[in-house]
Amino acid sequence: MAFLKRELHRQVKGPEVTELDFWNLVFDTDTKRLYVEHEWTYLDSRIRGATDYRTDVMDIAAYLTQGGQTAGHRELWRLLRGIFKEQFEPEAHDHGVSFSGQAPVRDIEQQAPNRP
Repeated sequence: MAFLKRELHRQVKGPEVTELDFWNLVFDTDTKRLYVEHEWTYLDSRIRGATDYRTDVMDIAAYLTQGGQTAGHRELWRLLRGIFKEQFEPEAHDHGVSFSGQAPVRDIEQQAPNRP
């Protein structure tokens, strides 16, 4: 099972009680699932180095609707805009060529002979 991961955000709090939070965009190549993974570690040096480690997964929509707008949210939006760039910047797309490589319908209709 292979996972492709891209870090969205990390947060470190300390020094006596250290909390490490990592948010990753994850693609599971076996199940073809894309989701956000949140890993966090809690280390308390005051209690003989007691640690707690957990991982939680959530779908992208749930992550984006969480309270606040973090650096992780902004990074995920940046990645999504890059994937769907043509939809956000239509003037950069060559309208004369369709995604299928065929001529646009309006050009085909213009080339068709007129029938009585």
